[in-house]
Amino acid sequence: MAKDKVVLAYSGGLDTTAIIPWLKENYNYDVVCCCVDCGQGEELDGLEERAKMSGASKLYIEDITDEFAEDYIVPCVMADAVYENKYLLGTSMARPGIAKKLVEIARKENAVAICHGATGKGNDQIRFELGIKALAPDIKIIAPWRDDKWNMQSRQDEIDYAKAHGIHLPFSVDQSYSRDRNLWHISHEGLELEDPSCEPDYKHLLVLTTPPEEAPNEPEYVTMTFEAGVPTSVNGNKMKPADIIRELNRLGGKHGIGIIDIVENRVVGMKSRGVYETPGGTILMEAHRQLEELCLDRDTLAVKKDLGNRLAQVVYEGKWFTPLCDALQAFVKSTQKYVTGEVKFKLYKGNIIRAGETSPYSLYNESLASFTTGDLYDHHDAEGFITLFGLPLKVRAMKMMEVEEKKNAK
Repeated sequence: MAKDKVVLAYSGGLDTTAIIPWLKENYNYDVVCCCVDCGQGEELDGLEERAKMSGASKLYIEDITDEFAEDYIVPCVMADAVYENKYLLGTSMARPGIAKKLVEIARKENAVAICHGATGKGNDQIRFELGIKALAPDIKIIAPWRDDKWNMQSRQDEIDYAKAHGIHLPFSVDQSYSRDRNLWHISHEGLELEDPSCEPDYKHLLVLTTPPEEAPNEPEYVTMTFEAGVPTSVNGNKMKPADIIRELNRLGGKHGIGIIDIVENRVVGMKSRGVYETPGGTILMEAHRQLEELCLDRDTLAVKKDLGNRLAQVVYEGKWFTPLCDALQAFVKSTQKYVTGEVKFKLYKGNIIRAGETSPYSLYNESLASFTTGDLYDHHDAEGFITLFGLPLKVRAMKMMEVEEKKNAK
């Protein structure tokens, strides 16, 4: 009789590799591994051999890089969705795409369960599980770090467990940063970052980005184009969004762009400190903002900023597949119809310096903005406007004077 199958979200790291024999021993499942490629690069090398050596019956490596860029990153760029004014949602945006692919493979394999290796302290357990529940409420979810059968508490425990099951892995107990990498960013946690009083050891830590003080001494000009809010080219070269992000990562990394050190509020209630490298994403977000300032009216931009912050929270909390997320994205998309044009900026030692922008839908009117009186604006009109605009303040001040006079008359 065939065993039930479980699909394991597999990264190839020590945790998920040790989970393979653990699932077989504790649940008697046939383990099907699924590694979802969101742009991790060389981290995927050698995964199939490692997974099968550890007892998996099959490994899927599913490339969703273009989908990640177009269906998750671009909508968040359009919304200017930034969590707590700093975090550009690199890990958060990837998780719903991974959950969607895990469900797809589970359906294909007729699996009864999906397993992930996220810990019980982090945000990822929430993001994975909310995504799975929204797309496949009938599929069981296994989270070993919250399972009573899981008794491994350290890297050494996991290495020893694997060895006891005849699996010899190329991992050591040496302390290193905990990292998550994809097309958009790389995050770093652990070591000296666990103490907020410590300065990050950037020479040891950085992967994508040159420290700003070591960046070139000459600035580099970059031009980008957008059509309806979607990036379409860099320096005159038309590219799909994923390739634009790759090119901006190269340029931003060279010039020390997008290094963020943040103490953030996790969904589970604790604060955590991490360093994020998002060179291309930081440039892309700033370029989009630069063009929006030219094309969106004041009221729309103000509401969009509020809803962009709301979307950032929704995405951070793993609520991508919800009616609220759909509604927020629909509003944002409606604002992007005329966000079309070209932006120019220069990169210099960690800075993105504005160097001009143009759009056929620009709301900037030089004759209105200049100090010269034009046909559309008469300086005398401001007097009546200020009288009406300031009427509530004046009425209140008059009332307060009246009250004060009555008190002094007693």
